[in-house]
Amino acid sequence: MTQELEKYDFSFTTSSLRLNEMVVVATATTEGKEVDFVNDLGGGKSATGRKMLSEFNKRISFLTPAQLTTLVQSDLTTRRQIALVAVCKAYAFIRDFIIEVVREKLLVYDYKISDGDFISFYRRKTELHDEMEKLTELTQKKIKQVTFKILEQSGIINNIKERIIQPQFLDENLIKVLINDNPNWLKVLLVSDMDIKKAMK
Repeated sequence: MTQELEKYDFSFTTSSLRLNEMVVVATATTEGKEVDFVNDLGGGKSATGRKMLSEFNKRISFLTPAQLTTLVQSDLTTRRQIALVAVCKAYAFIRDFIIEVVREKLLVYDYKISDGDFISFYRRKTELHDEMEKLTELTQKKIKQVTFKILEQSGIINNIKERIIQPQFLDENLIKVLINDNPNWLKVLLVSDMDIKKAMK
């Protein structure tokens, strides 16, 4: 994870986590098969399916081969966690929100994410990212909505209404495939610096 300012890409508003569909695409990728995107992803609509396929392929492309295998072969909890890592690799906005807001709150035993937390983060980032100044009010609403939906579906918060942060329990294999890539990815799963250091020994 680089420290230089990268442009935020907000195309994650196309889809929330949608784990089942993501696993369908990931499985097809590992097996070298085609995805029936019209029916499996688009609910019978070709344009929707194609759009979803493109979005999931993008997210999956950021995973290492070992991480892709983990997504396909693991239990539900680990799948959710690795799917979230894929989203955070593809979208720096969500990665930064989790690391700078959600994880920081958890580390001081503050488990609730308020609207104010999101608004402060969003305003702070708007000052640093010119690309955010052009976003319409509708897009801003969608960004907030999909960000929290992704956090809910990945198990980082209990639901989009209460937004109570859920501490994560990580499978040994998941820890290994993330450390082999970059230990900092453990931060998006709310792991403390001390625990990251321990895991690297």
